[in-house]
Amino acid sequence: MAEGVEGRAVQLEIGGKTRIFDVDDPVLPDWVEQEALASGDYPHSKKIKEEEYEAELKKLQIELVKVLFWQQATGTRVIALFEGRDAAGKGGTIAAVSAYMNPRSARIVALTKPTETEQGQWYFQRYISRFPTAGEFVLFDRSWYNRAGVEPVMGFCTPEQYEHFLKEVPRFDKMIVHDKISFFKFWLDTGREMQLKRFHDRRHDPLKVWKLSNMDIAALNKWDDYGAKRDRMLKETHTDKAPWTVVKANDKRRARLNVIRHILKSLDYTGKDASAIGEIDDKIIGSGPDFLK
Repeated sequence: MAEGVEGRAVQLEIGGKTRIFDVDDPVLPDWVEQEALASGDYPHSKKIKEEEYEAELKKLQIELVKVLFWQQATGTRVIALFEGRDAAGKGGTIAAVSAYMNPRSARIVALTKPTETEQGQWYFQRYISRFPTAGEFVLFDRSWYNRAGVEPVMGFCTPEQYEHFLKEVPRFDKMIVHDKISFFKFWLDTGREMQLKRFHDRRHDPLKVWKLSNMDIAALNKWDDYGAKRDRMLKETHTDKAPWTVVKANDKRRARLNVIRHILKSLDYTGKDASAIGEIDDKIIGSGPDFLK
């Protein structure tokens, strides 16, 4: 058994049916993949072939290199934060964005739980300390928006802290934009069966098993609570100044390509090649809570 993962079967209510899911069983139940593909959260009937995906990704990554040169010449600062359920594809998308960017200028921030000192600080303080200086591109793998989802669902903050956060965060986001930081907020949305499939893949891949934690398993029966917190977060913190870009992330390849396209289309960088960027797939990516309806 993988270290840090307690083996157990979980009873789930999905689509009016009672399902048993055992992440430690090496055989993935047929219903998981079948329903993941048929759920409507995989809007295209066929996946992009790997060769096509790699070719498109390379063109977009070349544009991202241009972005870094432009940032260094102009001092432009960029923040892109990525939120979503566990196994939504945040890390893989961030890796696709940052793969060929200079790590001295493009930083990934993935914070662990706050220290005792940080718990006594202003909630946003430890995130601000990681913000970009002139010419930097910072990608947050989860962010201060933990307090709108993971923390209230798992009991890591009080109801009062949760309500206070939702009132304060639009002002905080507005301050970022007013300081002339190019600011992107991405919510990667996945279906329930796809999450189970990815958990199973992680459990049985020795290179990825570290990604699966006891908290992931404990959260399996909190799907509806996470969904309710997501919906409220998007409704109350999607603003004109700092909008949420929602990505249907069951299709990893299309999700990654369209996230990068969105970033590139939003930045007025030197040498921009519109033909290389291509067009946004409006079945994969959209603006705000209405895109999930």
